[in-house]
Amino acid sequence: MWPGTAVRDTSRVLLTLTTTIRPATDLGYLLFKHPAKAQAFSTAAGAAHVFYPAADEDVCTAALLLEVDPVARPRDGQHVSDRPYAAGSQLAVAMATVFRTAMTGRCDARPELAERPIPLSVRVPATSCRGGAALVERLFAPLGWRVDARPVPLDPEFPDWGDSRYLDLRLDGEARVADALKHLYVLLPVLDDTKHYWVAEDEVGKLLRAGAGWLAGHPERDLISARYLAHQGGYVRTALAQLAELDGATEESLDNALTEPVNAPAPLAVVRRQAVLAALREVGARRVLDLGCGGGALLRDLLADPAFTEIVGTDVSAGALAAAERRLGLDRLPDHTRERLTLRQSSLTYTDPSLAGYDAAVLMEVVEHVDPSRLPALERAVFGTARPAHVVVTTPNVEYNALFPALPAGQARHPDHRFEWTRAEFREWAGAVAERRGYTVRYSPVGPEDAELGAPTQLALFSRKEA
Repeated sequence: MWPGTAVRDTSRVLLTLTTTIRPATDLGYLLFKHPAKAQAFSTAAGAAHVFYPAADEDVCTAALLLEVDPVARPRDGQHVSDRPYAAGSQLAVAMATVFRTAMTGRCDARPELAERPIPLSVRVPATSCRGGAALVERLFAPLGWRVDARPVPLDPEFPDWGDSRYLDLRLDGEARVADALKHLYVLLPVLDDTKHYWVAEDEVGKLLRAGAGWLAGHPERDLISARYLAHQGGYVRTALAQLAELDGATEESLDNALTEPVNAPAPLAVVRRQAVLAALREVGARRVLDLGCGGGALLRDLLADPAFTEIVGTDVSAGALAAAERRLGLDRLPDHTRERLTLRQSSLTYTDPSLAGYDAAVLMEVVEHVDPSRLPALERAVFGTARPAHVVVTTPNVEYNALFPALPAGQARHPDHRFEWTRAEFREWAGAVAERRGYTVRYSPVGPEDAELGAPTQLALFSRKEA
């Protein structure tokens, strides 16, 4: 641990926020808390105190100390635990009360400063984390934070006992104070993977408000949503549906929520990507088009396999491409990896000769987002102009929808679906396209297969006859 770490009182949780912007005491304006005053607040989690251990022109540190009420804690139906009161949902609740105005990004005295990223260092000496330092990295690094998460020993006097699941956490970076507070408000409970209060429908709104501008494009948004909402499937589905719309992505996140009650061995979105990758490897594809790439989930898997030497992701939505760029962390990738990928804004229904000559094209959960009247244009653009050696198409099997408990009867899996095909309808369309365009086609089920209703996803692998 860092020098100065002391034995923690098991009823207190500490968070500090430090800046070196000059004058550093402007942090008081951003937090709406004067550096010369120590203040106390009553919160639902206990008594919160704000004070400044350091406050001068060069360095300013604001501290939030929460005294957790051990008597009030059992109101959530839990017994009083002897574990340390480490940072989690209780600290997040206190932050929302104490720094409410700061989290909105408002700063009456320094409005221009509130909009600027400033150097910040966040310290949480006792962070509850179910997932260890690796999970902290996955959650905070995509947001631009440099992470230093050090395990706290069970007992410093007995090192042989090993480490606890608590971390001494430090984050460094440049961010707006409002954004830093929102990141912590959402992700501290996510790290803990538990909440000390009952999760109701209004938690979805809290998540979306605090996650505005960053959560939709976060590579771990599914995990974040599930943990923040205490794994309550209905709420998770609602949040992911709205985040998918903001992200410009397809229904990958929705399927993660939908398939949870089906007791599948893995989320459908993961199984689907594995099936697509298997098809590409089977035909020996090296130069691949991901047409309608959305938020970049498949692109990430393609980049992870060096066998795919050239990858092009296209989408009609500039927002989706921006989300893919964030998700992939292109600015942090090694040059030799980044050079394998190109992102382009392009419509599936317009011919683009520059896309011709590739080994394979993938349309993963894309065709159902196209108006039926525009399917001939898609066929012409993909199978006529681009004309790759192989085409992989996946789409929902509408018959399987009856097995999703969270999906009302007659409702499509995604609000942007123009249609969803039965297995017979998909084969009719794919067979006709193959016949007209000089391809052969074969079909595979993807996901857990029901004896009568088939699998949740249907896959067609087209191969050009002269390929």
